[in-house]
Amino acid sequence: AARDFILFGKPDITVVVVDAGRMQRHFSLLLQVMEVSDNVILCLNLMDEAKKHGTEIDTRTLSRDLGIPVIGTSARSKDGIPELLSTIHKMAKGEITTKKKSFIKPTEIVKNSVEKVAKSLSEIDPELDNTKWIAARLLEGNKNLTEELKKGMISTRINSENFEPIHNLVEECKTDFPKNYHDERIENLYAEAAKIIQSSVSSTESQRLFRIERMIDNLVTHRIWGFGIMFLLLSLVLWLTIIGANYPSEFLSFLLLEKIYPFLKTGANELNFPWWLSGLLIDGIYLATAWVVSVMLPPMAIFFPLFTLLEDFGYLPRVAFNLDRIFRKTGAHGKQALTMSMGFGCNAAGVVATRIINSPREKLIAIITNNFALCNGRWGTQILMATLFIGVLVPEQWSGLVSMLAVVGIVILGIAFTFFTSWLLSRTLLKGEASFFTLELPPYRPPQVWQTIYTSLIDRTLIVLWRAIIFAVPAGAAIWLISNINIGGHPIALWMIDGLEPFGLFLGLNGVILLAYILAIPANEIVIPTILMLTSLTLGNDALAGVLFETSDNEIASILQMGGWTTLTAINLMLFSLLHNPCSTTIYTIYKETGSKKWTSIATFLPVLYGFIVCFIVTQIWNFFH
Repeated sequence: AARDFILFGKPDITVVVVDAGRMQRHFSLLLQVMEVSDNVILCLNLMDEAKKHGTEIDTRTLSRDLGIPVIGTSARSKDGIPELLSTIHKMAKGEITTKKKSFIKPTEIVKNSVEKVAKSLSEIDPELDNTKWIAARLLEGNKNLTEELKKGMISTRINSENFEPIHNLVEECKTDFPKNYHDERIENLYAEAAKIIQSSVSSTESQRLFRIERMIDNLVTHRIWGFGIMFLLLSLVLWLTIIGANYPSEFLSFLLLEKIYPFLKTGANELNFPWWLSGLLIDGIYLATAWVVSVMLPPMAIFFPLFTLLEDFGYLPRVAFNLDRIFRKTGAHGKQALTMSMGFGCNAAGVVATRIINSPREKLIAIITNNFALCNGRWGTQILMATLFIGVLVPEQWSGLVSMLAVVGIVILGIAFTFFTSWLLSRTLLKGEASFFTLELPPYRPPQVWQTIYTSLIDRTLIVLWRAIIFAVPAGAAIWLISNINIGGHPIALWMIDGLEPFGLFLGLNGVILLAYILAIPANEIVIPTILMLTSLTLGNDALAGVLFETSDNEIASILQMGGWTTLTAINLMLFSLLHNPCSTTIYTIYKETGSKKWTSIATFLPVLYGFIVCFIVTQIWNFFH
């Protein structure tokens, strides 16, 4: 909306506010505004902060080089605000005037092509402003602008009926127009901005910090080293999560299951609760909730603050930058990297984040593939399986490292499926070319550690945990009911497990796992407690205490192995945890964003199909070598 008003709303005055301490990062916006708008004023805010860091700005020289008024301000102390208001007033009265000014010198081919298309636009609508800007964007292949013109959103005189001649002219001019003009234009804008700043700004400290940031960026966004650093940082976060979560998880398990559970059972007996009420409330609802808390809280309380620290530092946009090139090659939008990053916290949030993608085609691709980003509800399953079955394959001193690498491998596999599915959709159901966009990397900032820890614990960890508890309560009740209501002498759950067992074994899983995922559609967080409860049921009541009271790694592994679990089962569970349907919240969010049952169904069942195929293939390969 702001862009459209500057371009076509004929603003009387445009004030561009730039951080005086970080002019290098924000100056290109000013130059782009000056290309399309008359009467521009540059407001350099945070001048007091800039001076603290040793930055001296010659506003007179800067004003001369730009040809517009330049006012230094400090909004918090109101310094310079009266001068800014006075300048706005004088410009509004016509006492100060400026003109559009371009700092980019296009080649003759670009200039001629732009002028041809601009002339064609002006012939249809003589009152249309910034026709050269529109022409350049059309020649760059901006599909959103093309659609806006066809729909009459930019000019009431230009619509789908008379746009055809313009489209044909654009296609004709594109034959000689540089294919990478958009990227070259942005690079030239930054180069021009650097020249202007250099002549009017002196700051040894600011320049030193800028050079350091450039050095870091050159490293973390390197074509090769950038991916290595991504891998190492992700591995470090997961390793700290796996190692650090053991002790608090054991403590919570001891507190909730060995202390509070017997207390509740004793209290229920003393109050003469009926066996079914005691079982439903304590053995079903409470134990499911206690398991969710003891297993999910510690890793989330470590993972989310670490992930948030990287986000606050400014590293995640660099991840998006690194992945942009690959997404473009798959036919998807580069911003999908950002929505995928959001998916690692919550897939529903990642789906909502796809609103930043303007192209409907590319937005759909981002929505359908977001489930391949391993959300927080699945981290507990991955970490537990890797710890119990993968880490034990090596000596104890290496178990944490190997477990971490196993989880990292699943994350990378999810990213690979995102790329593959994006490529597949862009060449089948959602054909089209990738759009261009500009990603401005934010400056590096020292994270506010304690504030970050607090907000990540409150805004992410506890909210997600509360959501898991809300879903664990009815799930625990449902599991207890189907485990205790008999038909033909057997619990309903056993009938369901027996019915699913052949297909589960065919995939390298089992009936317990498949039933657990059916019951866990409301939330991935309850998969593990559901599996343990159902496994206990198949083993008989004697196994129940072993699972719920002594929840050390060895005890849980022992119970699962008694239920027929092998390393192959654990590997396939890790794979199926990645490749299965989204949770009910995400499914509902997908429907709200797409408004389509078709695309919601595809986004729901495509991952399940992948999961069946991958687990089957892994099982066949495993059996071949064993």
